[in-house]
Amino acid sequence: MAMDETNSLMEQRKAKLSALRAKGVDPFKNKFKPGESCAQARANYAEGREVAVAGRITAHRGMGKSMFIDLRDQSGRLQVYAQKNVLGDEAFGIFENLDLGDFIGARGTLFTTKTGEISLRLTSFTVLAKALRPPPEKWHGLADTEIRYRQRYLDLASNPETKEIFLKRSQIIREIRNFLDARGYVEVETPMMQAIPGGAAAQPFKTFHNALGCEFYLRIALELYLKRLLVGGLDRVFEIGRNFRNEGLSRKHNPEFTMLEAYEAYGDYETMMELVQSMVCHVAQKVLGTLRIEHKDATGSVIKTIDLSPPWRRIKYKDIVRERAGADWFELSPAARRERAVHLGAEIGKEYEDFEVTQAVFEKLIEPTLIDPTFVTHAPKELIPLAKLAPEDTTTVEVFECCINGQEIAPAYTEQNDPLEQRERLEHQAGGEQQKLDEDFLIALEHGMPPAGGMGVGIDRLCMMLLGQESIRDVILFPQLKPK
Repeated sequence: MAMDETNSLMEQRKAKLSALRAKGVDPFKNKFKPGESCAQARANYAEGREVAVAGRITAHRGMGKSMFIDLRDQSGRLQVYAQKNVLGDEAFGIFENLDLGDFIGARGTLFTTKTGEISLRLTSFTVLAKALRPPPEKWHGLADTEIRYRQRYLDLASNPETKEIFLKRSQIIREIRNFLDARGYVEVETPMMQAIPGGAAAQPFKTFHNALGCEFYLRIALELYLKRLLVGGLDRVFEIGRNFRNEGLSRKHNPEFTMLEAYEAYGDYETMMELVQSMVCHVAQKVLGTLRIEHKDATGSVIKTIDLSPPWRRIKYKDIVRERAGADWFELSPAARRERAVHLGAEIGKEYEDFEVTQAVFEKLIEPTLIDPTFVTHAPKELIPLAKLAPEDTTTVEVFECCINGQEIAPAYTEQNDPLEQRERLEHQAGGEQQKLDEDFLIALEHGMPPAGGMGVGIDRLCMMLLGQESIRDVILFPQLKPK
């Protein structure tokens, strides 16, 4: 809609606002309490039953002395039938100053129209909010992704499918909590601002604490504080919280994202394997009623089906790399591996160490092909310094990366609880820079941490997979965008 046209329509709406006030109508009244939702009114239909509902006007059709209005709330739509001879001339005349997007409260009795639609015969109504801006031109089906992401409230108001995605996201998180609570996990909260950002290799966001006079970082992971709680005697803990990584944006990445991390004393990576498989299947059944997840294109055609039925496939990292990059991959020299990786189409930086070359092959050529759930286990030890070495192959660690829908959904591992080994491996990762070491975490380990398994689940990616979305922005209410 052009700016001049928008301004003109806004002026018309402001004139109607003034007209309402001149009639003694408060256009922003806050004294109406709906007795039920629109969906409840329809579901509990009884001819002549009195109801009170409230919502936004999304359509109206005038017929002289009567009018049909579509009223929509979070639950859905209810048709309202207004008659001049019932409401009276003065009250019916108020509709002349109402527009699409306005909120009203409506009281009346239920009936069924000749076409069989459950409707509300209006006996009285209250103006609750006057919308001064016109709705998008495509009120029923806003398609412009720029507007949808920047003004999510318009997307929610215009697209019932969008609202359903976010209602289901809320259910997914609730069912995760229910599942973990039933298994004896305690939900906790740990600091978002940290003096040393640890638990992952990522670029942090910086901030400054005026009262303490020093820099802090927004956390990049939940891990190290949750492990402190294992030291303190909380044997099963989890947190669902925001992480922040000052990195690029893509359909799989948002700088601010939601993560679940769970830790279980006396568990290991296999404990976590069972946990994530059971949890995801539980959530899918509870929220979606199926373990077969269909992803569709814009026309509604199914482009892929993800089968979550257990048991999920397990394969070692080295074996799956050999499948794609060649059976002799790990016998090649580092230079030969680099050359083959480039030939296969992986992007290899000049500064990449040998294990990073292999990981680039995995991320570029293997991970996107893993549509059904796959546990890729025993990754190189250099990738995960917080995990325990695998006794049968000490070049690897007891870890899995759970891949679904062509991306990592959940990493997990047997936690390193040897403080001396942990210090050595963190020092190697830090390249000798002592300021990068979280000494308080290492001191906590020196007090003794029980053996444990730990797991992380990217909530946004899990929702993408379960809800059939191909972009992370479609499951985050307000994704990061460059300011206009």
